[in-house]
Amino acid sequence: MTIARKQLLEMIKELPEEVEVDELMYRLYLRQKLAAAEQDVRRGRTVPHDEAVRESSTWFDE
Repeated sequence: MTIARKQLLEMIKELPEEVEVDELMYRLYLRQKLAAAEQDVRRGRTVPHDEAVRESSTWFDE
């Protein structure tokens, strides 16, 4: 994934004066994941809610 310099600079402006590198990396990672999810939605690569509930319910069986 790429990010436009303008977007990156806007993101940096929103950061506090001092920021941990881990926080910066997390925000970049999160931005990438959200962009990928939005792209999936636009392309119709989604799972209906009832199917997601059915699948995820098996994760928590005792």
